[in-house]
Amino acid sequence: MMGGNPTSGPTIPRPLEGVRVVEFSQMVMGPTCGLILADLGADVVKVEPLKGDRTRYFKGPAAGFFATYSRNKRSIALDTSSPGGKQVARRLTERSDVLIENFRPGLMKRVGLDYNSVAAFAPRLIYCSLKGYLPGPYENRLALDEVVQMMGGLAYMTGLPGQPMRAGASVNDVMGGMFGVIAIQAALAERQRTGRGRYIQSALFENNVFLMAQAMMCEVVTGRPSIPYSVKDSPWPIYDLFDTKDGSKLFVTVVGEEQWQAFCLAFDRAAWLSDPRFITAQGRVDHRDWLIPEVAKIFGGWNKAELAAKLEELELPYAPVNKPGDLFSDPHLNKSGGLTEIRLPDGRNTKTPLLPISLDGRRLANGNDPPQVGEHTHDILGDIGFSTNEIAALEKAGTIASSAV
Repeated sequence: MMGGNPTSGPTIPRPLEGVRVVEFSQMVMGPTCGLILADLGADVVKVEPLKGDRTRYFKGPAAGFFATYSRNKRSIALDTSSPGGKQVARRLTERSDVLIENFRPGLMKRVGLDYNSVAAFAPRLIYCSLKGYLPGPYENRLALDEVVQMMGGLAYMTGLPGQPMRAGASVNDVMGGMFGVIAIQAALAERQRTGRGRYIQSALFENNVFLMAQAMMCEVVTGRPSIPYSVKDSPWPIYDLFDTKDGSKLFVTVVGEEQWQAFCLAFDRAAWLSDPRFITAQGRVDHRDWLIPEVAKIFGGWNKAELAAKLEELELPYAPVNKPGDLFSDPHLNKSGGLTEIRLPDGRNTKTPLLPISLDGRRLANGNDPPQVGEHTHDILGDIGFSTNEIAALEKAGTIASSAV
């Protein structure tokens, strides 16, 4: 174990340093893929239209998209529909190790950057398309997270019977981006042996089906149809949400034999240890209709803080019911370095979650804030061989835009 603040000390080397990624993406799945690669050390160049990625201007529930998925990236603002813009995009692709895109089918072909075109001039490039569906009858359909949650069984398992409900996060977008990263890293390792790139696809629908695998297999093993989690019987003796005396709620689990013994002794229910109904875990499950109301009476006599402290002492798993905004003040996230300071494009300072991993016991702290539109346009063009005069000509022609100060 390493002591101290996991984010303190000198900057640690990141595994993907030296890898350049060009990101043609919007919304969540593509930007998630780029974010993970950037946090792992890749130089991720986000190609934005001249007016900026449209998620910069979203309102309502989607207002946080750009701020969430754009840190540690460099921005180039480019008109890819113009001849000059196509030239820049091609050269940037030639000089990159990875290309990621999540636009609707056909769009990349219109700018000459579909996989077949790119493979002809950049055979070492790893090309990752993030789509709604993998190749098959559905591949040309447009999809959203909600669409695949409905058709993939997740909404059914989340909602009430007859009332399917979207999960409270963009689970398929985020995980679809993660699977893209897994495949990209595998392809990078393979390229060291073969010198060749790969065409990778990751998709929302197939990601959702992967999430549903355990429910699908449960139907096979038991021979019974799936029941939504909102009403299904628990397979565990105590695995429930309970009210406390001060009007709060705690989710508490008491599963193993040692946990059951500790619970009964701590809450003056030693007699339950010899009760024939509760001798086995299955017996306790079979008698949940009686047991859970009794446990609810016990917990209903405690305040939330007192009960949480007691459960912590007993090493029983429990959880408060938090809202997303509560996580900003979570003591574990703040003391462990799980949140990082960033400056938003509008100038405000805030915190955002880091990747949920550590390397050698340390978190991958933020390196750069979400960029302004075209903030790194000149630097990126210089990196890929454009002269000062050529950059000035591109700017005069309205092919590029820069907000560099």
